[in-house]
Amino acid sequence: MKNPIVAPQSRVIRQRAERSPQPDRIRKIRPDVQALRAVAITAVVLNHLFPARLTGGYVGVDVFFVISGYLITAHLVREIAASGTVAFGAFYARRIRRLIPAALVVLASVSLGVWLFLPYSRWEDNAIQIAASGAYVENWVLAALSVNYSAHNDAASAVQHYWSLSVEEQFYIVWPILLIIGGCWLWRRSTISLVLRLGIVVALVTAASFVSSVIMTALHPQEAYFVTYTRAWEFGVGALVALAPSARFRGRAIVSIIGLGAIVAAAIAFTPLTPFPGYWALIPVLGTALVIYAGPGVEAQGVAAKAFAFRPVQWVGDVSYSLYLWHWPVLVILPFALSREADTAMKVSVLAVSLVLAWLTRRLVELPAQRLGFWTKSVRASFLSMIAGMLAISLLCVGLVLTARSEAPTTSPEAPLEVGICLGPDAVGEPGCDPFGTPVDTAVMSSVNEYFYTPDECGDFIGPLSYGETRTTHVCDFSNGAPTKRVWLVGDSHAQQWQGAIFDLARENQWELSISYYGGCPVADIDFVGFNSEWGDSDAEQCNRWSDEVADYIEEDAPDLVITSMAARDQLIDGATGADASEAFAEGLNSYWTRWTAAGTDVAVIADSPHNIAVRPGDCLLMNEETPIECARPRAVAASSDPLMMAVKASNNPNVFAIDLTDKFCDADACYAAVGGEPIYYDHDHLNLVIVRMLADDIGAIISSHSGAMR
Repeated sequence: MKNPIVAPQSRVIRQRAERSPQPDRIRKIRPDVQALRAVAITAVVLNHLFPARLTGGYVGVDVFFVISGYLITAHLVREIAASGTVAFGAFYARRIRRLIPAALVVLASVSLGVWLFLPYSRWEDNAIQIAASGAYVENWVLAALSVNYSAHNDAASAVQHYWSLSVEEQFYIVWPILLIIGGCWLWRRSTISLVLRLGIVVALVTAASFVSSVIMTALHPQEAYFVTYTRAWEFGVGALVALAPSARFRGRAIVSIIGLGAIVAAAIAFTPLTPFPGYWALIPVLGTALVIYAGPGVEAQGVAAKAFAFRPVQWVGDVSYSLYLWHWPVLVILPFALSREADTAMKVSVLAVSLVLAWLTRRLVELPAQRLGFWTKSVRASFLSMIAGMLAISLLCVGLVLTARSEAPTTSPEAPLEVGICLGPDAVGEPGCDPFGTPVDTAVMSSVNEYFYTPDECGDFIGPLSYGETRTTHVCDFSNGAPTKRVWLVGDSHAQQWQGAIFDLARENQWELSISYYGGCPVADIDFVGFNSEWGDSDAEQCNRWSDEVADYIEEDAPDLVITSMAARDQLIDGATGADASEAFAEGLNSYWTRWTAAGTDVAVIADSPHNIAVRPGDCLLMNEETPIECARPRAVAASSDPLMMAVKASNNPNVFAIDLTDKFCDADACYAAVGGEPIYYDHDHLNLVIVRMLADDIGAIISSHSGAMR
């Protein structure tokens, strides 16, 4: 039985096609598919440029996935129906010629841009991700980083958008093999038609991937966003459209408009808090499928056809691939090149530059690469060229890493601090000092500024309070064998950021110091569900377990002093928002504090530091080293109500006291990014170790006035 979706080929043509690869043929381009590409890239670019305006524009990536699944499957089915197999070498060579040249040109350009314009502290991370993007495994790198809490505050690399291209390339590698094995070899004696066999295989794979996507999004949403198997079903939906009978019903234009409306509605209504890519991804995915399925019957009909065929729409669809490649690195690098923050005018410039680069890349790289004789006539030449290009990118990245390491200072985080009346937080309140207007020597952070530095006295993690690969607790012995006070420092990374000062105090007072941290997780008797956004059920459950167990551990240990802090403003409680959440948080904190003080322990609560990335661009100080006052933000916004301080006031417990150092970072009107010529922040929302160590005497004085833990 002949396949209805392909035309028969002569034996001569088929044998010739199998013997040698042919140059890429010019195929008819469907206006509706090009229009979908234009919609997808517009949504993605606007989301990246104006994330607060088009909050769900990230669904454009899902539109691209469905389109790819449709086009590649349609091509493969035609080939399988005509020859009974797939010319794998020729297929992969076509993908190489279509995608690799532009991708590698952009990666090489980005490597140069990173080296020329970004601070050396960003070079190594960018180099690693550029290499991963060149090898098309960036999605797995980001998936690994997504479960590393400390990586959440790293500045975005210039190529992190390559994660979706990595997913696509992995699909292209696996899909033809799956269709041949599942649709042909395993059913080679079956009398069922080829299209039905392939449809069954694709449907099973799509369903399995969709189920995994829903489950992973519920349990581990950060990781689920990037991994290939949670995204494969989106390609599968496009493949099912390619295998479906042609649409022959009336009203196809309406169906197409409904599908387009679903995509636009998702782009507008979805937010970063929308669980994704679980079942919510059905809206843009099925919307895309409707447009593609109804599309051939719409091409000559009314408003939909005219909108799809509108020349600017088609042009954007034509350059969509190159525009996707360029827009993100331009957004990351251009502000550094011009030494200006990414304000609205800058973002418009980013869009303009990206469009020009996309057009040039389309004309000078994409199209010529598909016609170059030396590799269109040879599968081997295509593969060797790809390997050579990837190796060249890898060598650039190695050079970038080595150069970054040679630039980095080697000063120890424990080195003596520079002293001066107007230097650092000591400048606050000093006559003649300009605490928040003094130019910064350098806003580039290095190892000397790492808040998470842990000295040798802390040794390895201890066995208790460990959860698989998540290990939380050290015992740091600063006693030198003399009788000591026993002290705990406990909380999330916003407790960890204070440890530099606590280590100095522990060394001075010969404490036995236990430290226990769980990134993003509060030490409070609450039903925690996430930090900034909801975590998956498994991750939230593990956090709650640690919180309960560390509270029990401290109560049993009954130390002289517990010092605690956390990013309480950003931690979410199940079913509680606003004032209710603050009240519930205060109750949960006091639940543990009461137990500890009843065991004879004093509790020192360090107020959370003012917001940074939530109120100013993360690179603000890098752009304004000479005029750090430009990074000032209103105190009422940057140092908003802190649940920790609310809980201390509500405790009425004489053994619970506050350490509030906000006035070292803010005056009555504003909060700042630098004080006394020293950057306040190490990254997006953690303090610079140097600043923290400069505050050790202030912390020690407050502890001494409230607790017997000081010698």
